[in-house]
Amino acid sequence: MDLKQLRAVSAVGAHRSFSGAARALSTVQSNISAHVARLERELGVTLIERETNELTPEGQVVAARTQRIETELEALASDLAALRDEVVGQVRVGMIGTTARWLVPLLLDHLSVAHPGIHVRLLDGTTSVLLPRVVEGDLVLAVVSESSHDPAVSMVSLFDEDLVLVVGVDHPLAGRSRVSVVDLDGWEVILDVPGSRFRALLDSRCAAAGVELLPKAEIEGLRLIASLAFSGFGAAVLPASAAPYGGSQDWVAIPFDDIAGRTVGLAQRRTGMPSAAERTVAEAIVEVVTASAAHQGGIRARTSGAGAS
Repeated sequence: MDLKQLRAVSAVGAHRSFSGAARALSTVQSNISAHVARLERELGVTLIERETNELTPEGQVVAARTQRIETELEALASDLAALRDEVVGQVRVGMIGTTARWLVPLLLDHLSVAHPGIHVRLLDGTTSVLLPRVVEGDLVLAVVSESSHDPAVSMVSLFDEDLVLVVGVDHPLAGRSRVSVVDLDGWEVILDVPGSRFRALLDSRCAAAGVELLPKAEIEGLRLIASLAFSGFGAAVLPASAAPYGGSQDWVAIPFDDIAGRTVGLAQRRTGMPSAAERTVAEAIVEVVTASAAHQGGIRARTSGAGAS
């Protein structure tokens, strides 16, 4: 068993073809076929269904382990470079879209100046999508809602944020400086899908106040909900980070005075040994949030500048 064989199996699984795997690995198709066949003989199992080019259950295990091996090899190179006072390497980071809107540009600017040898690969997703990928080791870090998290993940609280009601400037509530949860009673609202962490948070607080939300639409993804609210499709309850501070000529964001917001944190798998580049990016996220959260409106940093452990 060698790394070329493992990479060949993973590439076929990723591209669903031997020819695509060959192009991705800058080799010829016959080499990919030979590597896969040798590994199958050595392990005594079929790794790829030849009719569909899909990974078998055994192939999926090999591909998942290969990803971890590749990650460890990148971490090894990063740690060795750090001994020469040069932090380099690739770091996979997930981030919920509402926070990514303001945090990603600041983070990338910070890293480009302080650590130009670090290449960040960012994945935009929901908390429910990102956390399992941290647990599986597919993502090293993820900025997610802290409403709940897996015990296999360590969490550093980054910031608290208010909830706001986004409405068009012609909405009857648009002139309010603050709103209450009872003000939602009887109004249609664009909502996140049932079962999502944000929807559960909102439902529980409305239920406690005896308010039943009237969904105009139920849509997965707060960033899409925000876009629809900004375009005038309907009112929406959103975290403050989803709505640019100050509103616009078409809509306003009104803070709630009786619904607590949410906390956003930095998730990292408890097991494993982060590379120097991964540790540096975690520290950079904390540093940027600490320095910049207060300028975003409705966001208050929870960190003191210490990085994730």
